[in-house]
Amino acid sequence: MNDADVSRQIQQMVRFIRQEAEEKANEISVSAEEEFNIEKLQLVEAEKKKIRQEYERKERQVEIRKKIEYSMQLNASRIKVLQAQDDVISSMKEAASKELLSVSHHHHLTVTHHDHVYRNLLKDLIVQCLLRLKEPSVLLRCRKDDLHLVEHVLDSAAQEYADKANVEPPEIIVDNQVYLPPGPSHHNAHDIYCSGGVVLASRDGKIVCENTLDARLDVVFRKKLPEIRKQLFGQVFA
Repeated sequence: MNDADVSRQIQQMVRFIRQEAEEKANEISVSAEEEFNIEKLQLVEAEKKKIRQEYERKERQVEIRKKIEYSMQLNASRIKVLQAQDDVISSMKEAASKELLSVSHHHHLTVTHHDHVYRNLLKDLIVQCLLRLKEPSVLLRCRKDDLHLVEHVLDSAAQEYADKANVEPPEIIVDNQVYLPPGPSHHNAHDIYCSGGVVLASRDGKIVCENTLDARLDVVFRKKLPEIRKQLFGQVFA
């Protein structure tokens, strides 16, 4: 083999090696680009997932705030409605309290039919208290303005109780030192007042029967309150 043949073989080997290197370089380049694209896609998807999760978290927070605000507004509206209903009921009770004054109003100098009605009412209230207390001796308090009417019916009330309870007529001691408060005054609207009626107690003060017109109104109002609410507002609130 001469020098020319050797040179050709060397050139062929160089071309072959170069071609192999180029092909290998291309393979490495393609593989690197594919890996880069895959990694880039993974990074993009991961960022998209983070963004979606953050959006969903904020969306849930917005929904929660909306529900809280709606609940607060609903509760505020309910409170306003209940307050308005209570105002109406309070006005009714106040009107009823004013009506009580017409029941117990009487003249001091002349005896009218109205006085007879209130006097008989006082007697019935005393009898009710005696039936509850069942005491042989009791202490009675009334308004100072009602004292003459109470004294007028004491004996008949004691006898009526005795007949109903089948006992001896009890001793009824009228407290001439401490009276029930007078009726309400326009000048002192916030003072303690009593619209009429009586309070009886055992001699030791351990048992008390409050039978004033105001106390009876309170009892009736509490008892009838669900019915009143239903009649006025169409439903009963707990």
